[in-house]
Amino acid sequence: MIIPPYPDLAPLGLGQRDALHPRLALLPEGISEFTFAGLYLFRNTYNYQISTLPDDHLLIAGEREGHPFCMLPCGIPRDPELLRELLERFRYIKGLGEPQADSAWIRLEQEGYTIQEDRDNFDYLYLRTDLAELPGKRYHKKRNHVNAFINNYLYDERPLTGENRDDALAVLERWQETREDQTDYAAAREALERFQELDLRGYLVYVDNEPAAWTLGEPLMRGTSFVVHFEKALDQYRGIYQFINKAFATILPRHYTWINREQDLGDPGLRQAKMTYRPWGFVKKYRVTAGGEVSHG
Repeated sequence: MIIPPYPDLAPLGLGQRDALHPRLALLPEGISEFTFAGLYLFRNTYNYQISTLPDDHLLIAGEREGHPFCMLPCGIPRDPELLRELLERFRYIKGLGEPQADSAWIRLEQEGYTIQEDRDNFDYLYLRTDLAELPGKRYHKKRNHVNAFINNYLYDERPLTGENRDDALAVLERWQETREDQTDYAAAREALERFQELDLRGYLVYVDNEPAAWTLGEPLMRGTSFVVHFEKALDQYRGIYQFINKAFATILPRHYTWINREQDLGDPGLRQAKMTYRPWGFVKKYRVTAGGEVSHG
């Protein structure tokens, strides 16, 4: 599927993976959205469309709460007329990495734009060894949860394969039944259905030989980080979330220094939960808006 030149846009589709995946895989910032799977699986949620700018950089257009936005994985264009046109068409530019923001900050402010941290979309970055070992007093409560699971249940761990994918789907269906609010169910289901096509890697936990939890993600940051896109478990098993978090970090190859567990989207409960795992730091992201406007969309 052809990626049109800007100002034309094309819906994001599976046929564009061969063109997009190699380019996105080389990005050094480690932003969780900038993988083909991360974009493709949420293409309907955000109505993603893509284009190429005159400098051959990618443009990803989307919409949230009725407001159009765009993302520029390769950075802000240097052409001031093009940038002006983008911020007339889109309410804001989001997903700008910290190195790109730092290098363009003065120029953007001189040209009258506002650049700001997008805290709700910071990715949480953990040392893989911290999540695998849960060392020291700071992880005492997490170890207790893990031990409660180990001591109370007869469990088994298996890599996700085409043969056991239906087991993961069964967990997802049961998980969704207990949720009344809007969830990422549709994206998670398609991720499981297409995990081989999208080159995602996953892991299942069984309790008493019944599927009870799964996790799914992919390499990021040129293979030094692993991003966890989805993690689902049945709440009836005490400590199962803490167990699968630790177990998956343990079996990941050692060349993954980092585990990226994505953003909290401003959800207070999710933010608190992510902070209890003591992140090493954040993959910071920034937004650019026209004039003095501050975007919260």
